[in-house]
Amino acid sequence: MAEAVARIGGEIDNTQDVPGRRENLILGNQNDSTVTDVVCRIVETKPTKGWFIALFFSLSVLGLLGILVPYLIFTGIGVWGVNNPVGWGFAIVNFVFWVGIGHAGTLISAILFLFRQKWRTSINRAAEAMTIFAVMFAGLFPGIHVGRAWFAYWMFPLPNQMSMWPNFRSPLLWDVFAVGTYFTVSLLFWYMGMIPDIATLRDRAENKFRRLGYGLLAMGWTGSNRMWHRYERAYLLLAALATPLVLSVHSVVSFDFAVSLVPGWHTTIFPPYFVAGAIFSGFAMVVTLLVPCRAIFGLKEIITLRHLENMNKIIMVTGLMVGYAYGIEFFIAWYGGNAVEKFTFQNRAFGQYAWAYWIMVSCNVISPQIYWFKKARTSLVIMFIVSIFVNIGMWFERFVITISSLANDFVPSAWDYYKPTFVDIGILIGAFGLFFTMFTLFCRFLPFIAISEVKAVVADQNRAAELALLHSTQPGEAPSGAEPAPAGAGG
Repeated sequence: MAEAVARIGGEIDNTQDVPGRRENLILGNQNDSTVTDVVCRIVETKPTKGWFIALFFSLSVLGLLGILVPYLIFTGIGVWGVNNPVGWGFAIVNFVFWVGIGHAGTLISAILFLFRQKWRTSINRAAEAMTIFAVMFAGLFPGIHVGRAWFAYWMFPLPNQMSMWPNFRSPLLWDVFAVGTYFTVSLLFWYMGMIPDIATLRDRAENKFRRLGYGLLAMGWTGSNRMWHRYERAYLLLAALATPLVLSVHSVVSFDFAVSLVPGWHTTIFPPYFVAGAIFSGFAMVVTLLVPCRAIFGLKEIITLRHLENMNKIIMVTGLMVGYAYGIEFFIAWYGGNAVEKFTFQNRAFGQYAWAYWIMVSCNVISPQIYWFKKARTSLVIMFIVSIFVNIGMWFERFVITISSLANDFVPSAWDYYKPTFVDIGILIGAFGLFFTMFTLFCRFLPFIAISEVKAVVADQNRAAELALLHSTQPGEAPSGAEPAPAGAGG
């Protein structure tokens, strides 16, 4: 089958939806050998200048975290902007933000895998790595938020010198179990999916140290039929186990707020609202990472415009869900007849934190609406800018929820204004440095693309093309012993 020749800004356009025909998901007339070479080249060859620039920039920003976290621990949380009544500041805002970022990876890998969506195969590995790193860093913030970080183990149900146990009726403890379970299952899912590809790197390694390292990680993988059978069954079970975690983890995180009596928090809409927002911000971060990575590593034929457009559609849909939740919050505050609740939402929109509220609305509700236009969904510049806006907006959403309700609660005499200090801002920026450093190192030393899964998509495309060619040579007759096949791969 002839491949699409239409181009958008120098990119091959495979996003056309023609009745009875769909463009190939993977471009460039790929086969098993070329797919392996393209992905393994990232690990086996000398890093590009773009990779070195990204690593240098990430390490530079990471230095803020390395300086400010020890400073915080040795000095105390007085260096933060927290006050009375705002006891939850940037640390909890960052915690909820990073847990949310970690949702897209499991959604792409587990839920889309169960629904047999082939377009996930080129992006799932990077999204899974993003999930692992984001959840790791999310756990950092409750640890330093306790003030005395050396007592962070009190959050776990372990006997201690005070003979006290954590309160199992508190959602703060539920968070420990939910996030810990999510991280464990996501890590197993990510690592297990990489085993066949790590074995490929092991077999191609020319350096004995690389061969030894990848050999240990490959766990004796030989690629036999029995191994593939066990692997696929186990991968399916892990996907089924991870799927409910996508919904449960951020629901439990929302309980930190929803089970309290603080105005603006005490609402039943928080679990679905937080889950939709987490998927929204997670997909935006995947787009933020993949747009430059596909250019730096030469993966434009593996991660195509169709992959990016599909993610942009999900961003638009979840953005509408988040906007609907914002409107419902105001409606419930009015309909409930609670004067304090009504004031809280009026204060969010027109009070002392109105600037943060309207940044949130502009970035999360207004900016994704450009995706109604296909030219915007397939423009690399626009999707990169919108993805950054969405991540900014979702951070401000957590800021508005956390800070505005605490700063202006039931008693006006207790109100105060929260101002972040340079330590708050520096730790926030440093966390991004740690995230990008880990992701940059992952791209260099582990398979960035799921080689075996992309090969399966390429095989389906080639088989469909062969059947279409055979059918075209015998007009009016179906190929013997075969059913008519779709013209291209799904996605």
